[in-house]
Amino acid sequence: SIRDNKESADSELSLIKEGYSGLFAKDSFVDPDVSSFNIKSSKPKVAILREQGVNGQMEMAAAFHLAGFEAEDVHMQDLLDGSKNINNFNGMAVCGGFSYGDVLGAGGGWSKTILYNSKIKDQFEEFFQKDSTFTLGVCNGCQMLSNIKAIIPGADAWPRFIKNYSDQFEARLVQVEIKNSNSVLLDSMNGWQVPIASAHGEGRTLFKNNKQVQSLISSNQIAMQFIDSSGQPTEKYPLNPNGSIDGITGITAAKGRVTIMMPHPERVFRTSQFSWKPDSWKEFSPWMQIFVNAKLFSDGC
Repeated sequence: SIRDNKESADSELSLIKEGYSGLFAKDSFVDPDVSSFNIKSSKPKVAILREQGVNGQMEMAAAFHLAGFEAEDVHMQDLLDGSKNINNFNGMAVCGGFSYGDVLGAGGGWSKTILYNSKIKDQFEEFFQKDSTFTLGVCNGCQMLSNIKAIIPGADAWPRFIKNYSDQFEARLVQVEIKNSNSVLLDSMNGWQVPIASAHGEGRTLFKNNKQVQSLISSNQIAMQFIDSSGQPTEKYPLNPNGSIDGITGITAAKGRVTIMMPHPERVFRTSQFSWKPDSWKEFSPWMQIFVNAKLFSDGC
């Protein structure tokens, strides 16, 4: 078809000849007792941050709520008019969607709301500086945070996220491996290879040079990679839906308190959200561990 990228279409067709064996799961996840997280009357607070065009806030709030957080809806307008302050929260989840319709590039308009307003910029800088806070950026939130990396300590080598190599919006379950990074949200998940929901049009990493990639590798800041059915990082479409180098799709800041990723863990934290799952999984999928880790981190601060 004239609308398709020929190389991507050929790559997808070739999987048939190569005998691709499909999705799989290798993890040591155990269903948490979420009832124990909600016994305490005093709970850590997480800001479910959104902007015009964002659509992933409900699933994100649900996951954090089950993990024992007080999840509060925070629109950027709340910060602009002073009715809320991001520094009144233990954590921040920057949600996915299409802020400002991506007309300034994915996450571009959202990031400029922060960078070009000194009051808001100062709030975010203060939040990122505090050792007691965590941040999760997913999809559009990942793109937005990459655009404000100048005010995030230890994010100097982060890439930009540009249009998928296929030239199309890609929505599918993909296979990823969680790497040995310093992310507080991915603690204890090193080496897990599990499916996850992916849905974006601009998820391909763009680094200035290879030194940036090597810097992230050497400092354990690569958090997640797309992999093939043999468990190896891949750039092959559609196993890698956007064409990112080395399959890189999740990154953390140097201290591990800010983690960004293009896939959507909040869309698949319950097994009922999957179109396929292994029989060993019960009520929750391994992605629930991210939200449990956030709770453990907040309780320890």
